[in-house]
Amino acid sequence: MVKATMLLYPNPPLPPFSKGGVGGLLFYALCSMLLALCLFGCGYTLHGKAALPFNEIQIERIENRTLEPKLQDRFHRVITEEFLKHGVSISPNADYKLSGTINFFEMYVLAERDVAVEYEVVMRGDFKLVGPSGDTKDIKGIGSPFIVSFPGSGLLEDVLALKELASDRALRDMATEIVGILIYSVRKEDSSNGGYK
Repeated sequence: MVKATMLLYPNPPLPPFSKGGVGGLLFYALCSMLLALCLFGCGYTLHGKAALPFNEIQIERIENRTLEPKLQDRFHRVITEEFLKHGVSISPNADYKLSGTINFFEMYVLAERDVAVEYEVVMRGDFKLVGPSGDTKDIKGIGSPFIVSFPGSGLLEDVLALKELASDRALRDMATEIVGILIYSVRKEDSSNGGYK
């Protein structure tokens, strides 16, 4: 039987992922295409820590002008985490200083059936980055770019816990927007005119 197979197929097919096999060739082609898409696709680029406009920042006073308690403390924690994710350390002696005010916090009813069943959390603030030469960059009226909502039916304790989670998500979205604006626009403006606005 083996001799009959050898006569029909003088060169038997290679196993799928062996060297020179069709599966291996397809696998390498697929990996190459995925790598090319990751590096060059959709306008995204990879940035190393050396490309950051600053390596450390001082987070100064965050003021809460809303009636929602402890937003300033929660925002300080979230913005710190966001800077650390992007490779920027927090230091009390840093040349770049960020301060700001959370000046708007509201909950709106999104859906109701005799009572409110879903709420939306809207939060906005004004922030300022001061650089080593005293130049400032103002970020006015920034908030979450997404609708942050939570269900409003059930026990009061559950609704309050969901409100806390939704406000944390809105704070995190706002912090992500601020860090993105500061890292990418400051780098662009620094390289084009030696400072920023």
